[in-house]
Amino acid sequence: MRKTKIICTLGPATDDTDVLRRIFLTGMDVARLNFSHGTHEEHLKRVEIFKQIRDELKKPVALLLDTKGPEIRLRTFKNGEVILKEGDKFTLTTEEIEGDETRVSISYKGLVNDVNRGDRILIADGLIELRVLEVTSIDIVCEVVNGGELSNRKGVNVPGVTVRLPFLSDNDKKDLIFGIKNDFDYVALSFVRSAEDVKVVQKFMEENGGLNIKLISKIENRDGVRNIDEIIRVSDGVMVARGDMGVEIPFEEIPHLQKMIIKKTVSAGKPVITATQMLDSMIRNPRPTRAEITDVANAIYDGTSALMLSGETSIGKYAELTVATMAKIAEKTETEIDYVKLFDNTHINISRNVTDAISYSTCSAAHSLNAAAIITITKSGHTSRMVSRYRPKCPIIASTPLRKVYNQLALSWGVIPMLAEEATTTDEIFQNAVDNALAAGLIKNGDLVVITGGMPVGISGTTNMIKIHIVGDILVSGISLNGLSATGVLCVIASSKSSPEDFKGGDILVIEKSSEQILHLIKNASAVITEEGADSPTAIVARALDIPVIVEAAKATEILTSGIAVRIDGEKGLVYSGQSKSGLK
Repeated sequence: MRKTKIICTLGPATDDTDVLRRIFLTGMDVARLNFSHGTHEEHLKRVEIFKQIRDELKKPVALLLDTKGPEIRLRTFKNGEVILKEGDKFTLTTEEIEGDETRVSISYKGLVNDVNRGDRILIADGLIELRVLEVTSIDIVCEVVNGGELSNRKGVNVPGVTVRLPFLSDNDKKDLIFGIKNDFDYVALSFVRSAEDVKVVQKFMEENGGLNIKLISKIENRDGVRNIDEIIRVSDGVMVARGDMGVEIPFEEIPHLQKMIIKKTVSAGKPVITATQMLDSMIRNPRPTRAEITDVANAIYDGTSALMLSGETSIGKYAELTVATMAKIAEKTETEIDYVKLFDNTHINISRNVTDAISYSTCSAAHSLNAAAIITITKSGHTSRMVSRYRPKCPIIASTPLRKVYNQLALSWGVIPMLAEEATTTDEIFQNAVDNALAAGLIKNGDLVVITGGMPVGISGTTNMIKIHIVGDILVSGISLNGLSATGVLCVIASSKSSPEDFKGGDILVIEKSSEQILHLIKNASAVITEEGADSPTAIVARALDIPVIVEAAKATEILTSGIAVRIDGEKGLVYSGQSKSGLK
């Protein structure tokens, strides 16, 4: 079961409903819409198709809006594109013109006040490099250092220069209103420079009814890196946006910064996304490069919560295959990680609050008891995220009555969200969560699970209890002599119940005392349950035949009934109810 989540960017390549449905089923956990491209009408069509499929499949998948942010872009060229040659002069102008080989308009008129002679200007993710020769009131005259093909609306970066663009543009405000109206789960804020940038958006969201949408800060410039601690503190998550980061910051620093940002964000109990060029070659090719495979795996080793696909799914030729490839790499990489050892060596500082202490203890108990799952009872998602930060070995099943939280938790590492009915008592809430997980096939009768949640019921942020729970109806308990498990139909041999003649090959024998007749039946039994001890003839014969055997099962012949199906847990020495011959419980 994959723990690392996958974010897919929607675009022309996913506009076909069948393609998008297959991407859902292949492994998409979050759908991203990039508002640097496209119109609201185009995005609305994609949102409607997305929600239709999400409802149809009843699958928790979050919807993420990625803002333009305070970015600078070229405007358009007369012929759509030009070729710039090294040594040529090329002018960026604040005048509204149709561009050509000598000059082009830029979206930010204030850039003439921010740059100076000698500054570097990078265009199209750094593929084109210019050096500033002269600045006038309307023009920035440059020399082409690295030339190449340049087309409409490419991004402009000025490394090392503080650009005084307002963080929240009018276009971004319109996009955020769109996100609020269309019930997005997350907003990714581009070019976050400080905590103050995030607070500006928080205030806007609060004023416009969008407080339940979580904010992801994209770190992609030097200011963002410098202020990373304060940004993490006020954000709901962080994205390592390696595209613009690799332009704004020397590329050789990116691996270290990726690891540092992931570590800090995980430690804070918040989801962290690694993005840009994860499987970039699959936009054109059906197989990734070896370097890309290693890049994806290394992000998982770093501890990232999620991996993001951009052009690979929005415009790529192999969108569905790319998602399957990423899922395959993630699943294999995760099998190579010793999560118990990772937990034991964790250096996350546990704050002096009850939720942190309970979350840590929950994971510790789950590892010590080899739990099949951790079940978190949550209304805000906070409990699940706090448990997730310790990266436990077993899955985290998050039970919540709120559909918004159900979808938002699809982004959190190792979390499997489940929608639960509202309940009023702790016992009822816990039982609903266990029953839902059982019905979904995430756990089975006999499994040990660790449940954590808060009391009083229904109040967010009150995680304060742990419960160790054995799943299923335990009918009988005893001692397993050989650790073997079995399922089958019971044949209870006792004076008031079945006789040896009622036994059929493959039945599970339940006996009070050994007899010669019973010893002859054991070789055809699928398992034996006896009220006698380990030194009884029945136990000795069953063990010699390597048949599952439970001894010292007190009152087994009184409690159990012939004809019912049961499951024997050979590890714990427990007998659980199962399916009868008719298929009814």
